[in-house]
Amino acid sequence: MQRVCFLLKVRPERLEEYRERHSAVWPEMRAALSETGWHNYSLFLREDGLLVGYLETDDFEAARAAMAERDVNARWQAEMAPFFEGLSSDHGDGAPDEGMVALREVFHLD
Repeated sequence: MQRVCFLLKVRPERLEEYRERHSAVWPEMRAALSETGWHNYSLFLREDGLLVGYLETDDFEAARAAMAERDVNARWQAEMAPFFEGLSSDHGDGAPDEGMVALREVFHLD
C-alpha cells in the first residue's frame, strides 16, 4: 500500500467555510473516493490555512486518474477551487486535485 501525503494552502478568510464544507462531503463524492482507491484519507487544516492531506492507495496516479473520470469529482473540484491559494493553469484547470504534489516519504515506523 502506498502512503501519500500532500500540501495545499486554503485562503485564510475561507477557513471556516472550508471546514463546514468538509463536515458534509457529498455521499456520492465519498463513494467515488472509496471506489477509486482512496483509503484512510484524511485532511488536516492548520489555522494559517496549511492543509495536509494523507491517504493510502495501491497506486496514487491510478487513483487520481480514476477520480478525474468521475463527474462528481469535477463538480466538487469546481466548488472547492476558490478556497485555495496558488492554483493556476500550471496545474491543469486550477482544480485543487490537480495541484496535489506528493511529498517524499523519508521515514515510516511500521
